[in-house]
Amino acid sequence: MGWIQFALIIAVILNFNLMLFAADSEAGRPNILWITSEDNGPHLGCYGDQYADTPHIDKLASQGMIYLNCWSTAPVCAPARTTLITGMYPTCLGAEHMRSMVKLPDGVLMYPQYLRQAGYYCTNNSKEDYNVAKPGTVWDESSRKAHWKNRKPEQPFFAVFNHTISHESKIRNRPHKLVHDLAKVRIPAYHPDTPEVRHDWAQYYDRITEMDALVGKNLKELADAGLADDTIVFYYGDHGSGMPRSKRWPYNSGLQVPLVVYIPPKFRNLAPADYQAQGKSDRLVGFVDFAPTLLSLTGIKPPEHMQGNAFMGKYEAPAQQYQFGFRGRMDERYDLVRSVRNKRYLYIRNYMPHKKYGQYLNYMFQTPTTQVWKKMYDAGQLKPPQTYFWETKPAEELYDLEADRDEVNNLASSRDHQDILAKLREVQQKKLLEVRDLGFLPEAEIHSLSDGGAPYLIGKNTELYPLPKILAMAELASSNNSDNQDQLITGLKDSNSAVRYWAAMGLLISGRDAVQQGRQELRESLKDSSKSVRCIAAEALGKFGNKKDVRNAVNTLFSLSNQNQDGLYVAILALNGLEKLDEKVAPVKEKITQLPRKNPNLNRRLQSYVSRLIERIEEKETPANLKKPQ
Repeated sequence: MGWIQFALIIAVILNFNLMLFAADSEAGRPNILWITSEDNGPHLGCYGDQYADTPHIDKLASQGMIYLNCWSTAPVCAPARTTLITGMYPTCLGAEHMRSMVKLPDGVLMYPQYLRQAGYYCTNNSKEDYNVAKPGTVWDESSRKAHWKNRKPEQPFFAVFNHTISHESKIRNRPHKLVHDLAKVRIPAYHPDTPEVRHDWAQYYDRITEMDALVGKNLKELADAGLADDTIVFYYGDHGSGMPRSKRWPYNSGLQVPLVVYIPPKFRNLAPADYQAQGKSDRLVGFVDFAPTLLSLTGIKPPEHMQGNAFMGKYEAPAQQYQFGFRGRMDERYDLVRSVRNKRYLYIRNYMPHKKYGQYLNYMFQTPTTQVWKKMYDAGQLKPPQTYFWETKPAEELYDLEADRDEVNNLASSRDHQDILAKLREVQQKKLLEVRDLGFLPEAEIHSLSDGGAPYLIGKNTELYPLPKILAMAELASSNNSDNQDQLITGLKDSNSAVRYWAAMGLLISGRDAVQQGRQELRESLKDSSKSVRCIAAEALGKFGNKKDVRNAVNTLFSLSNQNQDGLYVAILALNGLEKLDEKVAPVKEKITQLPRKNPNLNRRLQSYVSRLIERIEEKETPANLKKPQ
């Protein structure tokens, strides 16, 4: 055989192999449809909720599998969606707050960009609401007109359809003629049983039924196009119910979402081992796992920076033992909460326990349930556990999710549960250090230290951000232990501003005696180089100091409350401090009302927070015996 004939044979073999590879590649490239609904937990028939009316999602579940333990990672939309789009914890990106806007580090893309590089047509219809700036073109189309049908012939697609009908705003709009029976609605143990609360819960279920119909429309459209056998379908909610104490709170009620997955027979090789029709999986999965799972299903190896585990597909990873949640600033109110669960227990760490659960949030208080609940509390008409939401928090919470579905029986002090408490505490702290959680920096310093760059890189800088030392002070500060006061006072002199911030916070949390003991050091902190430290020191002195301390504290906070001079995040912190001082702000109240309420240079998502705080201070009455400035 001559070399020419040999070469031709080799060419034919190679060409045949290439055709086989192409065929295999095409067979291994499923379409993927994600159907998302807003602000609803697993209140669906397929999850055993007999009050729910959700025939279309139930039918999808009968063909596919439901996940019993899926967490949204964040209990509110923007951070939750940031988790989804990046496959990373927003806490390591400086993007945990509701809402914010930061940059991603170079080389980190959003998951649709990886899919588009692989030839997928990617659409989003239509909500984005990310806390991170898009690194270039992310979607082929992202709009209310975005649709998989606009792709090229035979091009595989990834498509998102997001349904807003179950959103918090839709469970309180009136008039609404109820379909679900008020008498049959289940009221969780933490809510009072009133007509307003029953109406909100029943209307919530009405909206879920309406949402289910939209899901059915998406699925019918896919089937009518003859694509059902070629498409993997996910249905999931974006976080827990929009009812108060679910949404915004990293309880299971705020983080658990429904997840229904259907994998057609031709792609069952991509399914996890426990997949079966009408199946149920107790595997712990979360939004941080969704991006790597999506890439895995399309044959793309998840990049190293993604922090979740693929739970199906070519690159399926071992199941995780724990899922993690978080809460940062919610609109105009600061807080810092971290949570972790295994299959049975939920642990919550409150790093700002002096703040009430139900801080006044303008948006949350538009819900009738919130209004009547707070009114009844103020009137002394409630008993535990209905009172807890309006009170300050313990440092630690532990709940048995099997025995206590409403998470109202805190087992943190139970002798029988100290081992699991210690274990989950250890797991939670280890995760903070592993992902380099930036939430322990004051928000203003997340932005000032990154100086227009990616905060993620600040977190990786162990000299600039010595997290173990900062975390140790935050743990001391939030434990509210009188034995820690000397260490807190010493911490006010630390070279790191975040350590000083938490030291001042610890004295504020500890109360009057601690502030009295550290009064001189707190006075000196009113001149700290960090404006955030100044704010917390001033709040502590304003709340627990003498008349001179109060005057200096109020003046300090007011001097830092102009967002056009000191920045948005310092102004939010300062105005929160002023609002907490109630009638003590009388000498500067008129000046507060004259502060600029808008900054045209800010992202529009952030424009309302200062204005809301000023309005809240305006609403509070000033006693007649307190003189205004001369």
